[in-house]
Amino acid sequence: MSAPATASFPGLLDLASQDLGGKPLLCSDDFFAGMENLVKPAPAAFDPDAYTERGKLMDGWESRRKRVPGPDWCIVELGVRGTIRAVDIDTSFFMGNHPPFASLWACNAAGRTPESLRDQEPWTLVVPEMPLRRGSSNVAVATADAGATWTHVKLVIYPDGGVARLRVYGEPASDDGVGEIDLVGAQHGGRAVACSDAFFSSMDNLVLPTRAPHMGHGWETRRSRPPGEDWIILRLGRVGVVNRLLADTHHFKGNYPDRCAVDGILWPDAPPHALVQSGDWSPVARSSKLRADSVHTLDVANPGPWSHLRLRILPDGGVSRLRAFGLPATPTCTDPAVERVNAANADRLMAVCGSHRWVTAMMAARPFVSAAHLYGAAEDLWWHLGDGDWLEAFGHHPQIGADAATLRERFAHTATQSANEQSGVAGADDATLAALAQGNADYQARFGWIFLVCATGKSASEMLTLLRERIDNEPANELRIAAGEQVKITRLRLAALGTKA
Repeated sequence: MSAPATASFPGLLDLASQDLGGKPLLCSDDFFAGMENLVKPAPAAFDPDAYTERGKLMDGWESRRKRVPGPDWCIVELGVRGTIRAVDIDTSFFMGNHPPFASLWACNAAGRTPESLRDQEPWTLVVPEMPLRRGSSNVAVATADAGATWTHVKLVIYPDGGVARLRVYGEPASDDGVGEIDLVGAQHGGRAVACSDAFFSSMDNLVLPTRAPHMGHGWETRRSRPPGEDWIILRLGRVGVVNRLLADTHHFKGNYPDRCAVDGILWPDAPPHALVQSGDWSPVARSSKLRADSVHTLDVANPGPWSHLRLRILPDGGVSRLRAFGLPATPTCTDPAVERVNAANADRLMAVCGSHRWVTAMMAARPFVSAAHLYGAAEDLWWHLGDGDWLEAFGHHPQIGADAATLRERFAHTATQSANEQSGVAGADDATLAALAQGNADYQARFGWIFLVCATGKSASEMLTLLRERIDNEPANELRIAAGEQVKITRLRLAALGTKA
């Protein structure tokens, strides 16, 4: 009998896992199989010939057949306090003896005795009663307050039976302590949010608090063809200043990376996809040579503060753990240019990008604490607008090659900037300018909006070539291409706004 496929939630940790310190405290009954099995990190196993003096040996928690009313239950202390996003009540190998129904409850009761949890502590329903399939993963989304954090859960089964594993997937809560901590450690709220590859073992392992017991307990990528660079992005439990970096290749002997480097970014609550695409990462520790099965101290060149770290390995391979020891810090802006944008009114932001909804969203997102935060948020907010918002912004741009008088008259918000951005048109010959004018007319007739390009550094002939390349695009694709050009223009204008008193 083979184990069924189990659920996986990359970027979320199993808060109940033994790896994080999760432990069952108390249960109504575990006659056939001990409650301690519920939180084992490894998938359940099955030996068809193994028996104990009480019956079949099962890898899970199993109560006896109930002959009195009421459900069975087990209380588990989470290894790390955190939010609960999803649950997997895994009944692997429990076929004729699985519970037909189960629910999950949670409470916040650090330091309480197991007896008080059983008899006195109020519990909140996290996963309402759900039917369970035999020999399967049974996944449910948590329904409790998304912002609530919990220290304990209670699995209730109706009326009795066996559960192989309880997985409580969520996000660890930030540590409220003081002094130096491992800022990326899961026990302090750190977690992996994205990686280039995790073929052999999960990215979530990199921030676990204990040293890896074997090679499969780290983060390992497949062999790259051709050799390149793999990476993993870690969210710090709290924004902090990094004093010491340790990269551990424990157990990786013939498959450790040749080198590694660490980058940082200060963008609290950044969406993972935006971090993957961002070009605003700064070096924290430059490329260092790695050895097999060793702990490496990396030289910290820029301590931050940072909200996220990116470990890059060259070309590929496995790293067991990354430790980033440092002090938590309050994210505050120290960049005068960003502060000027934070203080800008709506009219000045409209001169940057002529979408009213974008301006409103930017003002709501302030204060920005770094240039990376500013530019990243500006782009991410733009891509979450609708087509009508994009067209509104396009309407605040003049046509490429329009004369200066027209710019000043028709586009009061953006005239000066547009004239500077289109300086590549100055000095162009009459034939090129005439072709640009005709091309713009043809483009607008086809698509319904002006030809938009980030003109900085481009000559008139280069812009004409781009126009001719794009005019045959499908309208839906061209709209997004034009929106991408607006992103580039917006970044330049935000930088310019930051230089003005």
